[in-house]
Amino acid sequence: MSEPKPAQTITTNAEQPSNAYRNYVLFILTLVYAFNFIDRQIIGILSPFIKADLGLDDAQLGWLKGFAFALLYTVVGIPIAWLADRYNRVNIVSISLTVWSGFTAISGFASNFTQLAIARVGVGIGEAGGSPPSHSMISDLYNPSERAKALGIYSLGIPFGIMAAYFASAFFLQGGSTDWRTVMIAVGLPGVALAILMKLTIKEPQRTAVKSGPAQMRLKTAVSTLLRIPTWWGMCLGISFGSFGNYAIATWIIDFYVRIHPDMPVQTLLISFGIINGTAYALGVWLGGVIADSWGKRDRRAYAWLPTGAMIIGVPCFVLSLYVASPWVSLGLLTVLLFTSGMYLGPCFAIAQTLAPVNARAMSTALFFFVLNIIALGGGPTLVGIVSNAYTETMGSGEALRYSMTLLIVPYVLSILTFFWASITIKKDWAVAEKAQAA
Repeated sequence: MSEPKPAQTITTNAEQPSNAYRNYVLFILTLVYAFNFIDRQIIGILSPFIKADLGLDDAQLGWLKGFAFALLYTVVGIPIAWLADRYNRVNIVSISLTVWSGFTAISGFASNFTQLAIARVGVGIGEAGGSPPSHSMISDLYNPSERAKALGIYSLGIPFGIMAAYFASAFFLQGGSTDWRTVMIAVGLPGVALAILMKLTIKEPQRTAVKSGPAQMRLKTAVSTLLRIPTWWGMCLGISFGSFGNYAIATWIIDFYVRIHPDMPVQTLLISFGIINGTAYALGVWLGGVIADSWGKRDRRAYAWLPTGAMIIGVPCFVLSLYVASPWVSLGLLTVLLFTSGMYLGPCFAIAQTLAPVNARAMSTALFFFVLNIIALGGGPTLVGIVSNAYTETMGSGEALRYSMTLLIVPYVLSILTFFWASITIKKDWAVAEKAQAA
């Protein structure tokens, strides 16, 4: 791939690309994001098989699912966002996709905990270059009144990626004809082909920028500016605490059903969760962006009110899903949580872009993801594994995991409270951002 060249900035009255091309770029970026979550989710789906093959305990699995991936994913995201605010974002995303897909395939050759942990760190490094440049490109292609919807569509990569990971696992594991290693290799390699397609068919979008002042904001200035915006913090912490629970569920739910509902065939579980994520979760993600943009035209507090109300509905259903006797009723209750929790993605990502200075949008997303993933991706799966492992001897592996997942009600309540806090400050902060961008 060619050496990235410094990005050129233009004024906000630049000619916009056609709707067809904008939609094509959004489709490819959404597909890239789907591969992001295929490679991120796959270890949680294959967890029972990896545990049995490598002889790991819940604490080790927790480190693999959470901290090993999140450590460099969060740290590397900041410098990559700095590059994305200055250099060719298409190149950055293409290279990153190649890296994380390659390390996912390499994971299939791991023979012990250490080797698999190193591969997961590699996946995390690659994925750090995915979302910040993508969010920045989308924000240059779509104006603020369309942004939550566009970012909501982009966020469909999450449920569709998870769905694809479940379906791929069900296909390759059918009848016990293959193992978890083959699945890792099979889901990793196609990402390299997508990276080539993206590089060949997408041009770097023109950047919108203010007519005066420095083209790009310095790193220290960008970070300090963003951290002084209360609503930015409220939405960031809201999605972080909510995702703490969601990441933990995504990476431990197959283990939970295998232990608590052992009579339910694994193949049925994989297909069921694939369908749930591809329908209910995807619908929630899409509706979250559409409703927020529509409702937000009348009252900007909608961008925070919608996640608050959705989580109030979904969290009790999740807790009930852990204790009902029927696995099918449990799946139904869990579906409600997935639908409602999907609604906060579009509004949160839109606010991260809308409140940020136009010359620090990639940095805003990177800092957003830094906080989000330190708390959620690093903490959720890891702490559930540690707590489960600590109580396994006294409670048994099934009840210990159920207890550790029940404790997720704490971060979910914190998510509701911080979203509500953001609803109090959002009108003032939005007005300040508009005034600064129009100056």
